[in-house]
Amino acid sequence: MTFSHLLPRLLASGLAAMLATGCAITEPVPRPDLALPSTWMEAADAGDMSTAPAPSDAWWRSFGSAHLAALIEEAVVASPDLRVQAERVKQAELALRIAGASLFPTLDLGGDAGWRRSDSGDRGGSVVSETRSTGASLSANYELDLWGRLAARTDSAAGALAATRFDRDAARLSLAAAVATTWFDTLAAQERLAIAYENLAIAERVLKIVEARFRNGAASALDVSRQRTTVPTQRATIEPLAVRERQTRSALAILLGRVPQDAPRTDARLADVAVPAVAPGLPAELLLRRPDLASAEARLAAASADIAAARAALLPRISLSASAGIASDLLLSLADPSNTVSISAGLLQTLFDGGVLRAQVDAARSRQRELVESYRAAILTALKEVEDALGNAGRDARQEAAQREILAEAQRTLRLAELRYREGADELLTVLDAQRTLFVAQDALAQLRQARLTGAVALYKVLGGGWQAESRVGLASDTP
Repeated sequence: MTFSHLLPRLLASGLAAMLATGCAITEPVPRPDLALPSTWMEAADAGDMSTAPAPSDAWWRSFGSAHLAALIEEAVVASPDLRVQAERVKQAELALRIAGASLFPTLDLGGDAGWRRSDSGDRGGSVVSETRSTGASLSANYELDLWGRLAARTDSAAGALAATRFDRDAARLSLAAAVATTWFDTLAAQERLAIAYENLAIAERVLKIVEARFRNGAASALDVSRQRTTVPTQRATIEPLAVRERQTRSALAILLGRVPQDAPRTDARLADVAVPAVAPGLPAELLLRRPDLASAEARLAAASADIAAARAALLPRISLSASAGIASDLLLSLADPSNTVSISAGLLQTLFDGGVLRAQVDAARSRQRELVESYRAAILTALKEVEDALGNAGRDARQEAAQREILAEAQRTLRLAELRYREGADELLTVLDAQRTLFVAQDALAQLRQARLTGAVALYKVLGGGWQAESRVGLASDTP
């Protein structure tokens, strides 16, 4: 049988298959096989949260600091990282527009004009001929998306766009948390630096007492030497804290989109910032609260659409085309034209490609399985992060309360030790020990207060910070 006889039969069989099936190929989006717990293990350790509010979109306002709110709002507007994410969203939107355009026919308009002169000469004379032409054409091409290949590519682009938007939301949440944490680091560095200066002043005051007692014969030269050693030792602790304070402020400036030399300053203290209580909700609600999990889900939907597109590529492609044109034998004129019209349909079926199309289907399925496991790992990590944040919140609160009691006793001990040393009832070593104890207690309290504030930020972050998706890429359960 010749090809001219075979081609009509192939077209007829392709059209018959098209009419028989007449539906697009779809692919279900799998869910990770994971049983979520019914409650948080560390919720009891974090204290009574029955009256605590759920996280809100502007969760940073719960700390009661207008300065912190202003910093975060500035960072959201000016941060280079968020601007990068915004451009990625634009790129994904354009990719979706490009993919969606393939569902529509293409129209091409063309025109041409030409002049040709030929001169054929021989011994008997020459013949000169000229030809002129002008033409215009309009053509249309359209691929019938019977199997849903083009629609699946559009769905894949839509899933990628949703994932990119969720990534932008996750980046905004991380930026706000980073600004809050860095600001608390700055406050802690300032407070620890102030404590170091205060303890240096105490050491210098004790040195004056020791020198006065030495001049009166009530203290030994060893006592003077010991206290003279304590003063520069205390002074040496100031420089590292000052460097840390400058570095944390410059890091905050970078987060705000400023140059490091334009770091913000504030007179706020850690004690002025409230530590908010946060209701963690149920573990199952975490899937709806975190943008990074929503991004993983959207990428799963895109991967399923890629499988559908790869499967549809195994089937015949049917395209329609039409064209119309006019032509004239005049240059730059369409007077007295001739008209042409053509309509055609085409069928293309790959008979042999070395297994490329099948391999593409297998590769898409492997990519889907990879994303399922990545989604499962992201859920497990999220559950662990919330448990850790709850446990840290309860521990830090109890430690801060205990440290405040320790600090109060250390202050009282130093006052009594100085008084007894002036009266000659105690040795200088008792005063030095009380001074060191007070410094350690003050420094530890500042660090614990910072830990509580940072832990609250971490809890807000791992809970999604009050985030709710405006639109989610649903997990389909339909079968093809």
